[in-house]
Amino acid sequence: MTERKPPGVDFESWVDKQIRDAEARGEFDRLPGAGRPLPADVDAAYDELWWVKRKLAREGVSVLPPTLALRKEAEEVLEAAVQAPSEAAVRKMIADINAKIREVMFKPPPGPPLGLKPYDVEDVVRRWREGRAGR
Repeated sequence: MTERKPPGVDFESWVDKQIRDAEARGEFDRLPGAGRPLPADVDAAYDELWWVKRKLAREGVSVLPPTLALRKEAEEVLEAAVQAPSEAAVRKMIADINAKIREVMFKPPPGPPLGLKPYDVEDVVRRWREGRAGR
């Protein structure tokens, strides 16, 4: 496509002709990604840090502030405690997350406030027992 547009030819029709000619010569065959769908973010606005965000997502790196990450972890621990195989496992899980919550309560990291207080181990164990009895 090094030739110049001839004078008097509409630009759009000239480009269309160039594309048709290249397609007829087979220049679009066996291109990388041929036959695969376009990425989901193809219509997104341009972001200068697109490659950083894609790398972080591929590596599974969390970009949440520490307090929000702890909130998420605490919710996951409560859900996992219901499915724990033994009362000792429930107590260990809650003790571990409570230690993390206390640490953040007394030495707050940057970011939004945690908004959590340590869980009542006996209350969680009671709910675990009720869940086991209901099965």
